[in-house]
Amino acid sequence: MYILKKTPRAHGPNEPFKHENHPRPVTRRELIGAGFLSGGAMVMAPAWLGALLKSQRAEGAVGLTSIQQLQAECALQTPSNVGGALGTTGPVPFITIDLAGGANLMGSEAIAGMAGSPTNFISAAGFSRLGVPGNMVPTSSTTIDMTLGLPFHPDSAILRGIKSKASALALAKVNGVVIPAISQNDTNSNPLNAMYFIAKAVSALAPGPGQLAPTFGQYATLVGTNATTSGGNSMAPAISVDPTLQPTRIASSADNTALVGSGSGAAATQLQVDVQQAQASISTGVNASPDQKATGVVAATFDGSLVDQSTLTLVKPTSDNPGPNSAADAANLALKEQLRCAYVKTAFTSAVSKGPNSVNPDKDLVIVGAANSIFTATDYTDGDVKKTAAVMKLVINGFAGAGTIVLGGYDYHSGNRADGETKNQHAGLIIGAIIAYADAANTPVMINIISDGSLTSTGMADNSTAGRGKLGWQGDSQQVAASIILVYSPKGKPAATVNQIGSLNSDGTVNATSSPGANAPNLVPQIVALNWMALNGINSAFQATFPMQGLGATTAQTALTAFSKIT
Repeated sequence: MYILKKTPRAHGPNEPFKHENHPRPVTRRELIGAGFLSGGAMVMAPAWLGALLKSQRAEGAVGLTSIQQLQAECALQTPSNVGGALGTTGPVPFITIDLAGGANLMGSEAIAGMAGSPTNFISAAGFSRLGVPGNMVPTSSTTIDMTLGLPFHPDSAILRGIKSKASALALAKVNGVVIPAISQNDTNSNPLNAMYFIAKAVSALAPGPGQLAPTFGQYATLVGTNATTSGGNSMAPAISVDPTLQPTRIASSADNTALVGSGSGAAATQLQVDVQQAQASISTGVNASPDQKATGVVAATFDGSLVDQSTLTLVKPTSDNPGPNSAADAANLALKEQLRCAYVKTAFTSAVSKGPNSVNPDKDLVIVGAANSIFTATDYTDGDVKKTAAVMKLVINGFAGAGTIVLGGYDYHSGNRADGETKNQHAGLIIGAIIAYADAANTPVMINIISDGSLTSTGMADNSTAGRGKLGWQGDSQQVAASIILVYSPKGKPAATVNQIGSLNSDGTVNATSSPGANAPNLVPQIVALNWMALNGINSAFQATFPMQGLGATTAQTALTAFSKIT
């Protein structure tokens, strides 16, 4: 006897998933992946930090009294947009969309094929694994959507969401690449976040006019909606992490305005600047000052430091005190200088900022509040939309260099298709909004879409309105995971030599030997960083910038480079 199984009911857009074959979610990552939590968090610092910050002399160990004098020491520059104009002329802004839970990104979404091209199509059985029923399988270039340069399924939910926010004219200036790559299911241990690599790669750029170093974020280098080392759900590769660049948590307009202090929208008052300037005199713990030089001193040296050597010194070793110039002492002094420069940066921000409204997405009529804004008032009641607005406001305008936006609830293998369609279309709406804002700002942007693992279909169609006749999702599968790069340029569709890095097997699974990252998730962010460097015309410096890279020699890197410099 044949028993017709009923398609499981669809969940609401923000309703969490309770899977019978999953343990009860306990960790914060598990709760986000299942949709029980969004991005709220708090930041804590160890007790020793307070002691380190405590000034050892009332007048401060360094006698510099103006922000201008300290500006060079701490390598702070005002970028070319002068902290207020829409858009940035600096390095290409970078935003990661981190879909927590294991989303479907291929087959039903971006088209990835066998070796050579996305249009070297996998089998019908392979498409079925990826949620595409037989009557919707792409069979030629006429049955795919090329709006984004990268081929998409014509009924892609992500693409529908993107088109709901970005105009056809803006999308004509987008190109992309899909990277089939195995990653672990339902875990934050996948090292997929490329932000630290991107921040490090900036060092290969030439400084702008009057700059000591390239500027990548006026107020923060990296930002993220989660208070994690990566700023997101998935990890950053261990070799990329730089504690001095840990992302600032940004998940609301209030977080944005906190970067520049309170006020009515005008620049900081002189009193505010004076207070911050006083804080900037924090002691480095060195018993010397420009006016009272100790005798017998030598300059402290730290790798990569821009410290003013005339004011920061260490006492020469003696028989009674043999070790003050040890590596540990130098590291200690460098850490104190780093912390002191954090205060200097706060003072500098107060001095050059155009006030909280300049970074507040709620006050930006391009984003919300006008008849033709990107987000409607109804959109703006959604928490994901609000944190997206906060991050894209900072990154697209050069207030931050790169950002990560976590969207929760992508562990949607509930048996039906409606849930996955709803979630992926929501992700597309977020991506489309970023493209639309970059278009309004006349600024390029690279968007990297990542997720922890993926999922396979039930083989049974969901014929509900939201299910659209596609196959339901039944369970996790790391073998069909992927990462996607989309690039918008105001100068026109970016050139791309390929739209696929790596490939699939005929059955829809990742060909584990098709690229260095295909079976090594820690190398996927290196591929992303290499392509970001190519957009900035500095990919030839990849080996020098990342001596420990795992992508091979220059010839091997060429095969992994889809993009060229935006000109």
